[in-house]
Amino acid sequence: MILINLLPHREAARKLRRDIFNVSLGASALAGGLLAGIIFLWYQAQISGQQAKNQILQSEIKLFDAQIKDIAGLETEIAALRARQQAVEDLQADRNLPVHLLTELVKQLPDGVYIANMRQENQVVTLQGVAQSNERVSELLRNLGNNTPWFSKPELVEIVAGSVALTPRDQRRVANFTIRVRLTRASEAEKLRAGASAADPALAASSPAKK
Repeated sequence: MILINLLPHREAARKLRRDIFNVSLGASALAGGLLAGIIFLWYQAQISGQQAKNQILQSEIKLFDAQIKDIAGLETEIAALRARQQAVEDLQADRNLPVHLLTELVKQLPDGVYIANMRQENQVVTLQGVAQSNERVSELLRNLGNNTPWFSKPELVEIVAGSVALTPRDQRRVANFTIRVRLTRASEAEKLRAGASAADPALAASSPAKK
């Protein structure tokens, strides 16, 4: 006997394949959605963690900024205290400056030179005097600039020819001069003397007294 299938098997096969495709498509979409959700949640977790770390870093930065301001304030106070201490030390050392001024001036005056007037303003000393010749004035300038740590930067302000009457019949030509020189503080003079004493031991005799 011959059996003939009259059912629409081709349409059934196509429907079965279509259903399988739809199921596969849905499963793929579901799997893709789940994977995308997992990746999204992972990124959100990473972002949240980084934001938390950033907040911690910002808090630490603010703390360090406050500490830096405190340190800057302390450094300013320390600098002010050091300046006050240096000022007190300079005042204590400068008490003997008039003694050193007169002592060193006597040592550095060449023969034939005498001082008629002396004026001090802060660390600048102005000397007015009379010399037998211009060469004596030049020698005094060299002595003040090179032979003592207590004076520095000697400057000849003016020199004028004049005359002195030793007797009614004896007139001598002289040089009236004005010199400006800087008087060195005791602490600075000690440093200069210590640096130069090795090369010239004679400078040790003019060193400031130890406190």
